Amino acid sequence: MAGSTQTTVSPATRKLIQGIDIAALVVVKHWLAFFILLYGVWVWLPFLAPVFMHNGWTGAAEALYFTYSFFCHQLPERSLFFFGPQLMYSLDQIGQVWSTENQLVLRQFIGTPEMGWKMAWSDRMISTYGGIWLGAALYAILGKRAPRIPLWLWIAVGIVPLGLDGLSHLVNDLVAGTSGEGFRDTNEWLRVITFNLFPAEFYYGNMLGSFNSWARWVTGLLFGVTTVLAIFPVIQAGLLDTQRDLESQLARIKARQAQTANIER
Repeated sequence: MAGSTQTTVSPATRKLIQGIDIAALVVVKHWLAFFILLYGVWVWLPFLAPVFMHNGWTGAAEALYFTYSFFCHQLPERSLFFFGPQLMYSLDQIGQVWSTENQLVLRQFIGTPEMGWKMAWSDRMISTYGGIWLGAALYAILGKRAPRIPLWLWIAVGIVPLGLDGLSHLVNDLVAGTSGEGFRDTNEWLRVITFNLFPAEFYYGNMLGSFNSWARWVTGLLFGVTTVLAIFPVIQAGLLDTQRDLESQLARIKARQAQTANIER
């Protein structure tokens, strides 16, 4: 009959495991605070790009534009400008100082001292990513009072409107490019639906106050907030189980340590 073997854990190894468990428990218990802080840094850093350009720190600004270009198209006609006379500029206005014939070239325009400097986020990315951050902050403030919305409502209110707006813009850009004559540039279809009740600037282009601008801000914000209210309660519930497991494991480690200390006495 084979003899049984007993695995012993050295005090140093047990101490290491305990330290890892303690660190993991801190993260699990305060995951929302860590998310708001770290994700917030990532979301709001693009606001510094025009600040850096305005102060002549071009290297730091270009690093931000380059890094965030992987997450955003940065088209200037759909972006905010700081330190200039206007928050947004039309394609025609941008075309007076920069080529608008190709979107790959157009997205490289970051502004001028006279016009101000472009953020490293477009308006849609501000509302979408920023909406998630604002939703997380709201979730933290409300705590247990925060509502949990069902999956169907998240899809209907958060995903579908953003998807339709984003997809229609994508098709518009693929077909019409930067001509300014696409169906989401002129929104002639909207004129018909609304009986042309609104001013001309509401229908055409991407300036603040236009339909396109409102659509991007609202759908992005709705997606961000509903994503938090649909997903975060699930994360919270899962992490509570993890928290209990870690607390039980730490209690067992402390019990072994106390037992060992008694034996050594």
